[in-house]
Formats: sequence, C-alpha cells, structure tokens
Amino acid sequence: QVQLVESGGGLVQAGGSLRLSCAASGRTFSAYAMAWFRQAPAEEREFVAAISWSGGSTYYADSVKGRFTISRDNAKNTVYLQMNSLRPEDTAVYYCAAGSQGIGVLGFEYEYWGQGTQVTVSS
Repeated sequence: QVQLVESGGGLVQAGGSLRLSCAASGRTFSAYAMAWFRQAPAEEREFVAAISWSGGSTYYADSVKGRFTISRDNAKNTVYLQMNSLRPEDTAVYYCAAGSQGIGVLGFEYEYWGQGTQVTVSS
C-alpha cells in the first residue's frame, strides 16, 4: 500500500507559478513510476506529466510541455510538479498517482492516488 498526500495548490494569477508536492509513505517509493493528473469541473481527468522510478524518463501532455516540470526526490519520498506560465485553463484539481508498471499516461496504469489539491488560475 502507498499513501499519497498532495500539497502546494492555491490561487495564482495568470502567468504565475506554483510548485505542487506529493509525499508518499508506505511501500518503497523508488519502485514506482509517478504521475500527475488533473480534473477540471465537468471535465474528465486528464494526464499532465509522469516520471519513471529513477527520474531518468519524463513525459508531458502537449498542453503543459515547456511550462511544467516533473521531478522526484527518492530520498524524500516526494514527487514535484513545477508549474510556470500558468493559464486559466490550468485550473483544476491536481492528483498525484503511483504505478508499479512503469511510466504511463492512462489513469488505470496507476494503482494509488492522492486526494488532490486545488489549483486556481485567475485571468
């Protein structure tokens, strides 16, 4: 079992930055690929970014490429999402997820999920 707790969300103006954190506890964090997904009101959950267990591979949705950066610190059992140049369309609840099957872009590829943190970008 892996428990995930996100933090760092909030309200920011367009063009601003936020850094989300996801702290993991339970089973060996470094064995899991990690990802961020988001869900806006009345929208389906969508993939944002993922990182391999070692941090050596990353993958981004086209909508955030060049603006968001995913990273991890296995010594701290934490994964991060640095979000720059934020836009109103980035407003959503952001979820952290952990998966044992390697890096992926689909929700079902991840076994464990956090409770989410709200990000609101004002125009």
